[in-house]
Amino acid sequence: MLTFDNLSKTYADGTRALAGITAEVAAGEILALVGGSGCGKTTLLRLVAGLDRASEGRIVLDGKAITEPRADVGVIFQEPRLFPWLSVADNVGFGLSDLAAGERQRLVGHALERVGLGGYDRRWPRELSGGQQQRVAIARALITRPKLLLMDEPFSALDATTRTSLHEHLLALWEESRPTVVMVTHDVEEAVTLADRIMVMQPRPGRVFDELENPQTRPRDRLSPAFEASKREVLRTLERSLRDDQPQQHKAAESAGMWW
Repeated sequence: MLTFDNLSKTYADGTRALAGITAEVAAGEILALVGGSGCGKTTLLRLVAGLDRASEGRIVLDGKAITEPRADVGVIFQEPRLFPWLSVADNVGFGLSDLAAGERQRLVGHALERVGLGGYDRRWPRELSGGQQQRVAIARALITRPKLLLMDEPFSALDATTRTSLHEHLLALWEESRPTVVMVTHDVEEAVTLADRIMVMQPRPGRVFDELENPQTRPRDRLSPAFEASKREVLRTLERSLRDDQPQQHKAAESAGMWW
């Protein structure tokens, strides 16, 4: 389980990026963070990754506080960030140096097949499209079977068709080990497609405005009335988060009904 315990972050110039974030993310759950500009989504992700330190509170993963980068926490960034001097196979298997060559090759081959890049192992990153490079980044992040996977808008620069395909590849890999996932996105449809729960954040300072459970089973039909109703509910909650001064602790009964 991942726990945020009264988490706050104030920068040296006095900017309060986060204030009093308290939440729990169950093992194997996919949590999406959405919210207006300046609500601290990426700051929160950096704190969870151990790339920055909280001013107050703490983050705990399976009973151990996160204070620095950890091998059991994977990250997928907005850009693929592949090593250009390594082949596709060596990029994917970068975190498996402690394994025998044969086992590493088997795992890399399986991961590439799962993201639709079987046979691409000897290619160089420069020979791949943007979507293919991001598939390599997904395979690299999940091949080590992390307890926690963090995603900072990894699909935002891709076209809609490629993004949909990558959602499917991501979920296929996630199903194998079901790591806990915390993802930042500005795409409401993406949040409803992937997440079990959607946390709407409010800016200045960043704080939790509301949390919406997503009861739809996978695979999710993007054209279904239930899916559209969920999207509308998230959008309405986002609008309220930008309009209201104080966090809303409980959803109105009629809004909750939209999710069921």
